[in-house]
Amino acid sequence: MVNKNLEKIKSKKVPNVDCPVTYCMSIIGGKWKPIILFLISKGANRFGILQKGIDGISKQVLTTQLRELENDGILERKMYAEVPPKVEYFITSKGESIFSVIHAMKNWGEENM
Repeated sequence: MVNKNLEKIKSKKVPNVDCPVTYCMSIIGGKWKPIILFLISKGANRFGILQKGIDGISKQVLTTQLRELENDGILERKMYAEVPPKVEYFITSKGESIFSVIHAMKNWGEENM
């Protein structure tokens, strides 16, 4: 599993692939992923709710970020056979393990805003 993740990161042209911080940032780094994860952890697990909750994110970017988080094993996507189609996102156990980092970011932001 680790080798597979390292190969995926190497294919993304991430420098210092052997660095744990670089690996973490390749999974949750960027402008939107920490916000997406935080909102999903608070119950905003539908696309429309996420889009309304994140000021300035486009549908295309939100879709891309959700797919990347799903491909990295952080999120699970559940589709319901309904009309119109219903899709919900859930944090996986691997995703839960990253929340100490997300909460530390939240706490730091509250202390320094």
